[in-house]
Order: sequence, then C-alpha cells, then structure tokens
Amino acid sequence: MLFPKKVKFRKWHTKRKNAKKEAKSVETRGTTVAFGSFGLKAITYGRLTSNEIEAARKVVSRYASKTGKVWVRIFPDRPFTQKPAEVKMGKGKGDPVGFVCEVKPGRVLFEIDGVEPEVALDALMKAGAKISVKTKVISRV
Repeated sequence: MLFPKKVKFRKWHTKRKNAKKEAKSVETRGTTVAFGSFGLKAITYGRLTSNEIEAARKVVSRYASKTGKVWVRIFPDRPFTQKPAEVKMGKGKGDPVGFVCEVKPGRVLFEIDGVEPEVALDALMKAGAKISVKTKVISRV
C-alpha cells in the first residue's frame, strides 16, 4: 500500500462534499498520456484509497510482464479519519485510518507501454474495474 513517509499534519479538514460542484470541476494537470502509450483516465470525481490503487497497480503490472512498463500517476497523500464502531456523537475527531488520493475528472491514473495494444487495453479495463471512479482507456495517438 502507498502512503507518505512523513506528514506535517496527522488530520486534514474534511472538505465539502457537494457532488454537483465536484462533478463540474475538472483536472488541469496530468490530463494527457506523458510516459507510456496507453493510459487510464478518470471520468468522474472520487477519492481513491491506497488499497484501490494497489489492487489496480497489481492487475496492470501482471499484464505488463517482463517487456512492459507501468507508471502510477497518482499518490494517496490525504489522510482520512474514522471513529470506532458504536461510539456516541461528539468527543472530537476520529483517528487516522488510511490515505486517499482525490481524483477529478480528466486525470490520468495509470500508464502502460511495451505491450501489445490489445493486452494494454485489457489490462487497463480490468484495473478500471478495481477502482471507485468511472474510467476510460486513452492512447497517445
């Protein structure tokens, strides 16, 4: 699982959760395929946990075998907290549980190169099934 080596603040502010506003905002950085030939691009907004990213990375790297190379273009640096089960309201914020990456529409999540186009397409489609945002496969061409 991915997580930062060191963080300045253990807990972050939660941020607003208005889905309509988040759906309108689009990514401005990391929107094109920069390293590989094929990429997996997010279509909807969401927060990807480090477990989701790792599961998708394993799928893509399995298809890449020895000849291919895989790039992960996102990193989970945002901590999220959770209160224990059956705890009453109040009494402060919960403890940090894990890390997430905030993904806006248009962001390229994974890239692959060095494999046949059919293999790359299949690998990225299966990786897209592992994560909680809608995705599409794009190519450099």
